[in-house]
Amino acid sequence: MAQSLQTHMPPPSAKRLLVPDAPVLVTDGAAVMCLTPDGTLEPVTAETARQMVRRHMPLVCHGPNLAAHLRMERFAAYDVLELFAFVHPGAFTVPTPRGLARALSLMEPESAEDQCLALRDIARHLLADLSAGGRTEKTDPASLAAMMGLMNGTLPAADPADPADSAAPQGWPWATSVLAALGRSETPPTRGEIRAALRVWDRLPEWSVHAPEPPAGHHGVAEDEAAARLKHLLGKQRREERPQQEEYASGIAAAFAPKSAPDAPHVVMAEAGTGVGKTLGYLAPATVWAEKNGGAVWISTYTRNLQRQVDAELEKLYDDPVEKARKVVTRKGRENYLCLLNLEDVAQSPSIQSNDLNATALGLMTRWAGVTEDGDLAGKDFPGWLPGLIGWNRVMSFADRRGECIYSACPHFDKCFVEKSVRKAKRADIVIANHALVMHQTAVIGPEDVLPSRYVFDEGHHLFEAADSAFCAHLDGTETADLRRWLLGSETGKRSRARGIQKRAEDLIGDDEEAKAALDATIEAARALPGPQWRQRLFEETPKGVTENFLLLCRRQVLARNPDAPKTDIYGLETELHPPIPGLLDAALALSLRLKALQKPMLALIARLKDRLDTEADTLDSATRERIQFLCTSLHRRARHVLGGWIDMLDSLKNGTAEGMVDWLEVTRVEGHNADVGLYRHAVDPAALFAAHLKPHAQGIAVTSATLRDPTEDDAEGWASPLARTGAHVLTPPSALKSFHVSSPFDYAAQTRILVVRDVKKDDTEAVAAAFRELFKAAHGGALGIFTAIQRLKAVQEKLLAPLAAAGLPLYAQHVDPLETGTLIDIFREEENACLLGTDATRDGIDVPGRSLRLVVYDRVPWPRPTLLHKARRAHFGKAYDDMLTRFKLKQAFGRLVRRADDRGVFVMLDSALPTRLTTAFPAGVDIERLGLAEAIAATKEFLGTS
Repeated sequence: MAQSLQTHMPPPSAKRLLVPDAPVLVTDGAAVMCLTPDGTLEPVTAETARQMVRRHMPLVCHGPNLAAHLRMERFAAYDVLELFAFVHPGAFTVPTPRGLARALSLMEPESAEDQCLALRDIARHLLADLSAGGRTEKTDPASLAAMMGLMNGTLPAADPADPADSAAPQGWPWATSVLAALGRSETPPTRGEIRAALRVWDRLPEWSVHAPEPPAGHHGVAEDEAAARLKHLLGKQRREERPQQEEYASGIAAAFAPKSAPDAPHVVMAEAGTGVGKTLGYLAPATVWAEKNGGAVWISTYTRNLQRQVDAELEKLYDDPVEKARKVVTRKGRENYLCLLNLEDVAQSPSIQSNDLNATALGLMTRWAGVTEDGDLAGKDFPGWLPGLIGWNRVMSFADRRGECIYSACPHFDKCFVEKSVRKAKRADIVIANHALVMHQTAVIGPEDVLPSRYVFDEGHHLFEAADSAFCAHLDGTETADLRRWLLGSETGKRSRARGIQKRAEDLIGDDEEAKAALDATIEAARALPGPQWRQRLFEETPKGVTENFLLLCRRQVLARNPDAPKTDIYGLETELHPPIPGLLDAALALSLRLKALQKPMLALIARLKDRLDTEADTLDSATRERIQFLCTSLHRRARHVLGGWIDMLDSLKNGTAEGMVDWLEVTRVEGHNADVGLYRHAVDPAALFAAHLKPHAQGIAVTSATLRDPTEDDAEGWASPLARTGAHVLTPPSALKSFHVSSPFDYAAQTRILVVRDVKKDDTEAVAAAFRELFKAAHGGALGIFTAIQRLKAVQEKLLAPLAAAGLPLYAQHVDPLETGTLIDIFREEENACLLGTDATRDGIDVPGRSLRLVVYDRVPWPRPTLLHKARRAHFGKAYDDMLTRFKLKQAFGRLVRRADDRGVFVMLDSALPTRLTTAFPAGVDIERLGLAEAIAATKEFLGTS
């Protein structure tokens, strides 16, 4: 973090909860409002604000966001959001002054002036909350605040008479205020108290061990049972009859019928228009089946928002939170959860004493760890805006993102959040998972593994891309370096969690000389993979070892075949494998031989470990047995799936690409900068691969979405496309397949308008920005702008900021504002007149009912990007493939407008080249009006009543 000159106020008295007497800064994205310590309230220029934060530590709400708008490095500040996360860990708030006021039940400020005044009041209330009577703490706030504001374990002394005393806190700015609020200014916590406070894991409950669950039964769910459960779920909250929802629930029940043929799991394809209420519709038969059969139904979604929605809907079934916690569990990949061993390592790290942001991150994460229900770093009780405050990498350092878990050898294994969720899932009725986890489990399944048998895939239109991410192989610098790190551990000499295979396995192989030899050979062979600083060597063309040499030649071939590509293009550069440049075939052969030399001892080590499980079956304790099984699984996945895939890819340079696969070379880019290079393989039809892997385990599957079908002239019902793109045609024969559609109850013809603007040049940034500006103003905000390219989004955002702010319309933008997409949507949902610019993530799966979203503007027709992989898939699926993908994007975007019966909205396409054949994406009965920009603005005002 860039350090700035700061003026520190004296610590407040223990008797008075004084907020630091600092200037308050608030921005609406364009202008900055300042409340000075003497009470002067005035707008200031960005340059004045920059000078101010260099002289004084201001009071702000989301400092990194303010710094981004001021176009400067992050600066030290009294950030009220950090104070909220400390005082109310695990509580939800929208990260704005209005959102904070709402969370604290205070009067919500509207203008920038009111927000300046409100921030001090919010801080005052938060400090008062710390000392409120009857408050229960799971962690010691005084000790953690002292650690966060510390140097070497204690708060530095300050001269109360000198506001600029150089000994004032260099750590967390709120530390002295918090200690004063808690009455600990005179007697700050000791080192021992601080160390004890950091050991939050000591106070967490252990997960319980239970006998294995018996197999689930095979009783089906009758339509009347599904209807009765739906009625119970709706209860007294039903405001109107929904025959469509009842029809949908009855149709989904067919997925839970008992299987009658070995290779014919029941598959139901169900499209339910927006407003049908599909979540409760499929939960009705799912919960009935789980109760009748003593088994679990896995509900898989594509987005986190829908996971949370499913969890919330289940509260209608379970009145007792304890019962719900036992019968419902949310499952995600291991990398999404707080790792307690990582938390302990960070707590003991010397860097905490030298970097105040590390200390702040540790303190806030420890506070959250004490209250979280499931340790999910993307869950309902984790603030989505916190990574933006303390750094995404810092937050993720508390998770196991590299597969370095040591399982039962971990001192915190019996309290591990991941293991707790895994074990709960084995006994739950409903497991709320995501497509990524289900796909991963299916892709790496071993011969002895068992998968769940009943699934509901919501957001089923995303199954293809989820499978694409799971059934692929990337032989690039990042993946190969990660494997080396997993095998060898950290090689930097710094303290690290990366312990390597030797520390994981040495106590498990005992005196087995063959196992020791296999372990030694694995470690030696792993040195052929890229080591530390590989990226620098690669782009400086000074490779070290066979892997880096191969990657360098891949890069040369890509650059040679893309001589005219812009150096600042945000997209990666790619080329076909053949014909290879001189030296690439030889480099591939050399690397293939070295990878085989690594794979062989890994497989030998697995064999020796499994032999121990067999020969010592009567003496091995459960913990050791479990560790061996976990290690064998991890080694098997890396030896067979990862290394095996790489070897096949390398051999394809000589033998040709495997049937059904696409191989290519690519230099990948991040924000216009070269990030990696490698050989990439994806399946032409990954959904078919997924279906083939799942089929032996599946009993019944429902695939549902509001946008499954794609009606065309050749396929009036529109089922051909989703059957292919979900793998349903591979999962089961037609006799066991059912598909149906339930129309939306909404009157789209009356509630929406679709306008295609014909006189805006889509390649003219000035014209496009002007169109967005006037349309957003015409709707008085509540507008979502969707872009097909990040570069255009950024260019338009810069031109919209000032005029929209002058009109009183806050503007937020994905890829510009340093806020996670979900947080941006939370803000957009709460502020009725806000405007939001985004790309695909703001088009799919967001739910913004009411007037907060009343206008959607698309910058141009969202044709798929013409990559080599797309070219192969278009050849496989047919000439209409591009149209199908584009229609689905248009359907998803239009579907954001009407989320409930009284919503009204306008959809605008700024690209006059929207073909008529794509307009079947929109609901029947809604006219597609092609008109000029001025007419579109007038029509928007008239329809929305904003004239």
